[in-house]
Amino acid sequence: MSGIHDDILKYLPHRDPFLFVDEVLDINTGSDIHAIKRLSGEEDYFRGHFPNNPVMPGVIIIEALAQASGILGFQTMNKTPEEGSIYVFAGVDKVRFRRRVGPGDDIHLYSKILNEKRGIWKFECRAEVDNETVCSATILCADRAN
Repeated sequence: MSGIHDDILKYLPHRDPFLFVDEVLDINTGSDIHAIKRLSGEEDYFRGHFPNNPVMPGVIIIEALAQASGILGFQTMNKTPEEGSIYVFAGVDKVRFRRRVGPGDDIHLYSKILNEKRGIWKFECRAEVDNETVCSATILCADRAN
């Protein structure tokens, strides 16, 4: 899979302003993914979170990790949302935030498949900025018919 935006749109049902993966740098189907979200500072949530001290909300970092996991899951299943499948965020465990993320940061999103049972996929995820972990979590996604 190339990093081309249209390829990301093929494997995710999300669209702007709720699309949090800009490029896929590496993907090993059935195993892991490395994607990136580039923060320009123009993102709407920075206006209110927080004025004069913009911080990317932790829940959006988690959503970005879930979206990267969704691309990996769709690729692994050889499915796309257009075919009537939707990959929904089903849960998150063991979340840790280690530092702030703000305008100008490039967030590297890493997700690795831990297992799959009856359509529920478990991923080990981390987000990094400048080779420093900013967030780690275990994410659950569910493959459901649309």
